[in-house]
Amino acid sequence: QVQLVESGGGLVQAGGSLRLSCTASGRTFSNYDMGWFRQAPRKEREFVAAIRGRGGSTFYADSAKGRFTISRHNAKNTMYLQMDSLKPEDTAVYYCAAAPSVVPRIDLMRMYNHWGQGTQVTVSS
Repeated sequence: QVQLVESGGGLVQAGGSLRLSCTASGRTFSNYDMGWFRQAPRKEREFVAAIRGRGGSTFYADSAKGRFTISRHNAKNTMYLQMDSLKPEDTAVYYCAAAPSVVPRIDLMRMYNHWGQGTQVTVSS
């Protein structure tokens, strides 16, 4: 079993930055592909970014490309999401998720079997 805990959310003005962290415990972190998803009010949860357990290949939703950077530090069992140039439409609860490597579609929610509790990100205009 893998336990995931997100942190780093908060309130920021448009154009600002936040860095989210996701700390994992319970299993060998590098054996898991990791992803960030978000859910805005009255919308479905959607893919934001993901990173392979080994090799570190990264994947981004179009909405995140050029503004967000996903990374991981396997020795610290931690994944990060650096979010720059934030927009009001980025307001959502952000969830981290883990899937045993290597998943065929790293952008799909159903690939992931471990989820954190979420952290709120609010971007004011």
